[in-house]
Amino acid sequence: MLGGVRTSRLPTPISMYLGLDLGTSAVKAVLVDDTQSVVASATAPLSTSRPFAGASEQAPEDWWRAAVETCARLRQAAPAAWTSVKAVGLSGQMHGAVLLDAQGEVLRPAILWNDGRSVAQCRMLERAVPALAHVAGVHAMPGFTAPKLLWVREHEPDVFARIATVLLPKDHLRFRMTGVRVTDASDAAGTLWFDQAARTWSLPLVAASGLTPDQLPPVIEGTEPSATLRDDIADGLGLPRGIPVAGGGGDAAAGAVGIGAVEEGDAFVSLGTSGQVFTVTAWYDSDPAGVVHAFAHCVPGRWYRMGALLNGASCLAWVARLVGAVDLPALLDRVEAQTDASGSLLFLPYLTGERTPHDNADARGVFFGLDSETTPERLVRAVLEGVAFAVAEAAECLAKDEPLAEMLGVIGGGSKSRLWLRILASVLDRPLVRYAASDIGPAYGAARLARACVSRESVRETCGEPAAIDVVMPDPEWVERYRARGPRFRRLYRTLAAEFRAGD
Repeated sequence: MLGGVRTSRLPTPISMYLGLDLGTSAVKAVLVDDTQSVVASATAPLSTSRPFAGASEQAPEDWWRAAVETCARLRQAAPAAWTSVKAVGLSGQMHGAVLLDAQGEVLRPAILWNDGRSVAQCRMLERAVPALAHVAGVHAMPGFTAPKLLWVREHEPDVFARIATVLLPKDHLRFRMTGVRVTDASDAAGTLWFDQAARTWSLPLVAASGLTPDQLPPVIEGTEPSATLRDDIADGLGLPRGIPVAGGGGDAAAGAVGIGAVEEGDAFVSLGTSGQVFTVTAWYDSDPAGVVHAFAHCVPGRWYRMGALLNGASCLAWVARLVGAVDLPALLDRVEAQTDASGSLLFLPYLTGERTPHDNADARGVFFGLDSETTPERLVRAVLEGVAFAVAEAAECLAKDEPLAEMLGVIGGGSKSRLWLRILASVLDRPLVRYAASDIGPAYGAARLARACVSRESVRETCGEPAAIDVVMPDPEWVERYRARGPRFRRLYRTLAAEFRAGD
C-alpha cells in the first residue's frame, strides 16, 4: 500500500481492464488483468453538500477531478500495466440527476440518491401514472431521478427550461471521457422513467416529469461498447487512444457482476454507503407492494429484485465521528473486545430516511435504551446491529415471493469488518461469503464489464464467481439473542413512524 494505492506483485499481463466506480464518498479505480486478478486500486474522496434539510448534492466537476486523480495514482503505481489497458468500465451511484444545457455544461449541482426533497413530487407522479410501480419496478420515492426533475421544474424553472440532457452520475464521467451521452439499462432502471420489461424509456413516465425522450440518453446493455475515449482525454490520462468504454452499470448491478451474481437465484448483501439485498431473476417481476425494487440488470436478459436501504456503512462512519474515533479498525477491535450480543440498546439506522420496507423519507436515526452505563463501544455495537436488523427486514420482503439462497455473498466497504459480518450472519441466520475484491465490488464489476465489451466470452465466462476469501458463520448464541431482539427493533419504528412524519 502506497499513497492510497494498492498494488500486486504479479507480472504485467498482455491485457488490462480499468474499472471506475463513482461512489458517494469516493471514486474508486481498479486495474484488473486478463486472469481477473486485481493489479492495482486507488481511491479519491468526495464530499457532499446539504444546502437545506433533506437535501444532498455534489458537484460533478469534483467527480471528474477524483476520477483523474485515481487514474494518475494507478498510472504511477503500475505504469506498464496502465499502457496495456484495452477497455474502460464505469459504475456509479444511481438515481442522481445531472442536468446539462445544450452546450454540455452542468446547470446546477447534482441531486443525489439520498436526497429527500421531492416527497410531494412523488405523489404527483403516482397520480399522473397509476401503473408507475408496475412499469418502473417500484413506487415513486424521493431518491429516484424523476421526482427530482419535477422539483426542479417547480422550484428552479429557469434551470428546468435550459435542460438539454439528464444524465446519471457515472454517465457524466462517460460524457467527460468520450463526448457521448449514453446510459445502460441498469442505471436507466433507477430513474422511474424506464420500462423494465421492455428495457427502454417509457414515454408516459418521461412525459409525467415534463420531459421528452430526446432529453434522455440512448440506452445500451452494460456489456456493450458505448464509445471510445477522446484522444485528448486518452493522452492526458496516459491511456492508449481509441479504447472503448463499456456501457457499465449502476453500482448495485456492477457489484453483482463483481461477485458473479448474473444467473437466476444468485444473491448477495451489499454494505456500501447504502445497503442492498439483491437477487437475480431471469424475467421482470414487479412487487405489488412497490417496496422491493425490480430493475433491469446490467447484463443482457437478466433483471434483479432488491431491498434497498438508504443507510449502510455510512452509519458506521457517522457514529465513528460521533465518538471521536479516527482509527476505525482500532475502534471495531475495542467494540469486539468490550461488547457482545446481550446488550439492550437499539438503534434505528434511518439517518437519511429509508426505502425498503418503510418508504419513509422523513424517518431518522434513533438510539433507544441509553443509560448511565452506555459507552462509546456500546453505541457503535448498536449501530452495527441496527443496520443488520434493517438488512434482515429488507431480506424478508424479498423472501415473501421466493426464498433467498441459504448462503449469501457480501460486498462493500462494510464487508471488511469481520465483527459486522458475524453480527449480520447471526441476524440473518445465514453464512456470508466474502470474495476477493469484495470491498471494491462495483469497481471490480465495472472492469469485468470492460472486458466483456471487447472479448468474445460469454457473460458467465467473464463474470463468474471469484475466489472466496472466507465464510462467516452465524454464532448460535447470537442468533437466539438477536431473534429475541428483532421484534423490538421493528416495534420501535412502528411506534415512532407517526412522529417522523409529523416533522417539526
